[in-house]
Amino acid sequence: MSNQQHNIHNAYIHFERDQWARLRNNVELTLSLDDLQQLQGINESLSIQEVIDIYLPLSRLLNLYVGSLQKRHSVRDQFLETKHEHVPYIIGIAGSVAVGKSTTARILQALLSRWPEHPSVALVTTDGFLRNNKDLVAHNLMHKKGFPESFNTKALVDFVAAIKSGKESIDAPIYSHLTYDILPDKKITINKPDIVIIEGLNVLQTALNEPERPTRVFVSDFVDFSIFVDAEPAMIKQWYLQRFLKFSVGAFTDPDAYFHTYSKMTQQQQIDIASKIWDEINGVNLSENIRPTRDRANLILKKGYNHQVSSVKLRK
Repeated sequence: MSNQQHNIHNAYIHFERDQWARLRNNVELTLSLDDLQQLQGINESLSIQEVIDIYLPLSRLLNLYVGSLQKRHSVRDQFLETKHEHVPYIIGIAGSVAVGKSTTARILQALLSRWPEHPSVALVTTDGFLRNNKDLVAHNLMHKKGFPESFNTKALVDFVAAIKSGKESIDAPIYSHLTYDILPDKKITINKPDIVIIEGLNVLQTALNEPERPTRVFVSDFVDFSIFVDAEPAMIKQWYLQRFLKFSVGAFTDPDAYFHTYSKMTQQQQIDIASKIWDEINGVNLSENIRPTRDRANLILKKGYNHQVSSVKLRK
């Protein structure tokens, strides 16, 4: 291990699953089995135990962080003898395609909204800030969808900055996984929630990922607490293949689906094409642009078999 790797390793407190679970501190589970089923990712069987062991302690920690920031704001207002606008707390969730970050985001949204201190929790995905397909085709970037250059990063940074400025109402674009494109006439509106969860591949990326971009302000500059959902790349590829096969007999069967053709292939053909997409696009993006940002996160959820979190790292 190099000195740099050693220093990064020592920057975190490491918890095995059972150690982390004990930090729940008797927080009650406020989600029913029906709630959990609605929160499940397409390739996950989310258990009650996973929520109890991993996400209840995490929601308790985040609740304490949000409360701490609210106190700091009241100190500032006391010092300035003025009352400033309410500013939402921003949680960023990063990780690979198919690692389960969307499910993590939805569970946290559900749990955090049940704390009386911050009942309004908005969830936004950075997929909405992908450049539309027409633009990607024009710039020969369709094969790099999800890479830093495929995003309208300026629009994303402007959006997050507007949230942090306390703006009353902010619109964000919506991405459709069915049509594989931005929906031109649809928006999601954020109306000054207590917490905003921003989930996406690029939440923690910086100038190292986008050397051609002149601005030096990034999404992570506005994030109050960041989470990286991690797993071994070979395991994530397996989850991606499983998800692709489920889509092939589900969403892809819709004639309007961008990948409708894949639903007519044999299962072996589907596995071959999904494996090729992973090896040439998603796997490369993970190793070059996503995983290198992992050690910038405040907290790392390391997943193992069947999407279960095996360990947690919390920045000191």
